[in-house]
Amino acid sequence: MASPAEREQFEKDGFLVVDNFLTKEEVAALRAECHDLVEKMNPKEHTKCTFDTTANAQARNNYFLTSGDKIRFFFEKEALDEEGNLTVDKHNSLNKIGHALHELCPTFKKITHAKKVQEIAKNLSFEKPLIVQSMYIFKPPHFGGEVTPHQDGIFLFTTPLKLIGYWIALEDAEIDNGCLHFIPGSNSRDITTRMVRNADGTCTEFTGDPYPLEVPENEFVPVPVKAGSLILIDARVVHKSAKNTSDRSRHIYTFHVAESESTEWSPQNWLLPTPEMPFPELYSSD
Repeated sequence: MASPAEREQFEKDGFLVVDNFLTKEEVAALRAECHDLVEKMNPKEHTKCTFDTTANAQARNNYFLTSGDKIRFFFEKEALDEEGNLTVDKHNSLNKIGHALHELCPTFKKITHAKKVQEIAKNLSFEKPLIVQSMYIFKPPHFGGEVTPHQDGIFLFTTPLKLIGYWIALEDAEIDNGCLHFIPGSNSRDITTRMVRNADGTCTEFTGDPYPLEVPENEFVPVPVKAGSLILIDARVVHKSAKNTSDRSRHIYTFHVAESESTEWSPQNWLLPTPEMPFPELYSSD
């Protein structure tokens, strides 16, 4: 974000597209490191771990709940048979990898802490921003999962709420392979639904209004972008993506940054820092 006009546009719409945010070399480096992670991954150790926002399966999975300081693999349900065996090549089977790529993988860490990432947070008046999670999302061909209408603040919550998502396309994201859709201006909407941990922290539940969000379909606008582009996402803006029915994948890298100065990270969030890995600072305010 380079100008006051861009900040004004972001605050008006709740999202902002920044073309050519990563160079072709940076995109290639992230994809290569992810390819190496998948190449070394043994599917038999992970294939019971699917991720499906339409069924909220992740909310009942301890593997998901304890992934904040690890690198874990989450499969598309349609990539597995009834016995949990892969029906496709493992490189086309994954929904995502999460949630500590930004700390545990050098190339991802370098990009996440890059000066251009820091400058955006500074221009949005973040004083002591923390990187709270990161994900590599695959949207594999033919069955890459739908992401239902949501606000990021439903899942990651601070009081007061100040959180942004950096969503970076590593392949062209187009209408037929599952680009993001937004309701412009919906960042004025309150967070009335939250996914929280239950009393003993063993699973999660939704509180407040029903989830997925009930919003008018005709208010969404598609936001296709080219590889290397960044979409900056406000925690309150309503967005979604469709199932990928094309013959092309839609790889992206995304991470979330939360303000820690004069805010509280909710202890009810599914994602909690650990003694082994507290949330790292994006930059120091000193």
